[in-house]
Amino acid sequence: MFSKVAMGSVKNSSMIRKMFEEGEKLSKLYGEENVFDFSIGNPYKEPPMAVKNRIKELVDEPGIHRYMPNAGFPDVREKIASHVSKTLDFDLSFKNIIMSSGAAGGLNVVFKSLLNEGEEVITFAPYFVEYGFYAKNHGGILKVIDTTDNDFMPDKNKLKEALTDKTKIVLINSPNNPSGALYTRETLRGLAEVLEEFEKATGNKVFLVSDEPYAEIVYDGHEVPNILGIYKNSIIVTSFSKSLGLAGQRIGYVAVNPNIEDADLLMDIMTFSTRTLGFVSASALWQKAVGDCIDELVDIEDYKEKRDILCNHLSSLGFKVRKPEGTFYLFPKSPLEDDNEFVKLALKHNILVVPGSGFGVPGYFRVSYCVPTEKVNKSLKAWESLAKEVFSILNK
Repeated sequence: MFSKVAMGSVKNSSMIRKMFEEGEKLSKLYGEENVFDFSIGNPYKEPPMAVKNRIKELVDEPGIHRYMPNAGFPDVREKIASHVSKTLDFDLSFKNIIMSSGAAGGLNVVFKSLLNEGEEVITFAPYFVEYGFYAKNHGGILKVIDTTDNDFMPDKNKLKEALTDKTKIVLINSPNNPSGALYTRETLRGLAEVLEEFEKATGNKVFLVSDEPYAEIVYDGHEVPNILGIYKNSIIVTSFSKSLGLAGQRIGYVAVNPNIEDADLLMDIMTFSTRTLGFVSASALWQKAVGDCIDELVDIEDYKEKRDILCNHLSSLGFKVRKPEGTFYLFPKSPLEDDNEFVKLALKHNILVVPGSGFGVPGYFRVSYCVPTEKVNKSLKAWESLAKEVFSILNK
């Protein structure tokens, strides 16, 4: 009666949402203040005041509620192109930008525009689980390379071994959800060299697509290298969900390297894909708002404070935790070999986290600390009781 593919996907759908729903149940039982939900990456911080004020002004702006070009308002795209070009030795124009319904919408537009049936999308674990569904939507096959033996950094030699004549896209996510790892310029340059050598040897072009919704959430002076200046066949997909706290508005963009062969044709195809996928164009109000507020940012120091509190506390309790350079996630090693069993044990202490197996890496768990600081501080005793129980089990 229904789509077999869709029904199968539902059965394997996101563990993140399942944990979020579990948190709702626990909150009703014990009170929201006594449940420590670190499961979902839903920013609690309000958008900057400049963004709120601008959206109020835009509501009454003449013509704002009419249709616009499917790729988005040219003036907004020009502002974004200028913003993206800051670290490049060449300039983008509005013709290289297409507005999207968030990063998810942008990735689907890119995949629909690039993939033929049976072609491969290579990504690096841990990875956002929806990538597999996005690839499948457009006839693609997701191929995963593990990074746990390399401090969550992609290994260029493993990429070289994974490339085949079916490879069309290499998809990266930096800063990475869930590890928080920031891919260095050296790492990205290594991936680019492998792809350049592959194209030279085989004639096959592989596109490097960088999913960057956390690009502005970085700490300790780190910066995200601009992939457009590192590899010719590159595309950036991002959103303002985290940088401006606009997750519910689903507003983002795709930036296409103008040096790609037939880049103008690719933009035409992507604009067509936007229409036929049903996104048509991103919200007019929010396009204008983010274009005018592109240099605004949520309070990064607030996230950094919570990162340090949790990272230091969990480390002191015996958890193995890598301090992330970006995002608002920790990705500790699970003390129990079965990460799902550890997550169930954490629930007994009213702590909700997501098993690493939900990100293609069993044996870890994700902690999302985009919650109020008082919630983080109140959770510390619960983490202590959880650690006491889990390590007593291991010491038996």
